[in-house]
Amino acid sequence: MSGQDIKDASSAAAVAGRRGAAAATASADPAVNQDESPLAWLRRHKGRDGRPLISDTAFQAGEKLRADFWFAGMTPRVTANWSAVPGRGSRTAAGAGAELCDGVLAAQERVRRALAAVGPELSGILIDVCCHLKGLEDAETAAGWPQRSGKIVLQLALASLARHYGIEPRQPRGVHVDDGVRHWGAPGYRPGLDDWHK
Repeated sequence: MSGQDIKDASSAAAVAGRRGAAAATASADPAVNQDESPLAWLRRHKGRDGRPLISDTAFQAGEKLRADFWFAGMTPRVTANWSAVPGRGSRTAAGAGAELCDGVLAAQERVRRALAAVGPELSGILIDVCCHLKGLEDAETAAGWPQRSGKIVLQLALASLARHYGIEPRQPRGVHVDDGVRHWGAPGYRPGLDDWHK
């Protein structure tokens, strides 16, 4: 091998190493910090019964809403948006902006549908806790609820959201959940016509 071949090989290895590091960095989503999420805290901490305060499916549903909310750019802006400064052109494929715009619009629509599915009573706490990353105490205070009621309302909201997304927990084999109408009548509790003719 000549000196030039060795130099080319080491340069190619360095470029491949940088690409590998960049790919590893890109795959680890830097926009998601699990430590800042109230849902992650609720999933890590256990209640008196030893189970997490929210289930894995509730966590997944809340994080899915959060991801769509942030991708759609629905967070309130405090300052000007400098991401599209004139004169700072970038080299992208033709139509890439349209695809991004379509993705943002689709994410906005998914957020709207999810919040409509849970209803106006439960959507507020989902936006506060999942999207704006407020703690439960702050959400309770903002809504004017009694202390310690936010966890229950959030659990109901996340269960409804998980049902909307179709990520409800699976029942173990052999366990049958009857979703039919239930009543408390004993056999023979309804009067028949024969009782009137006596």
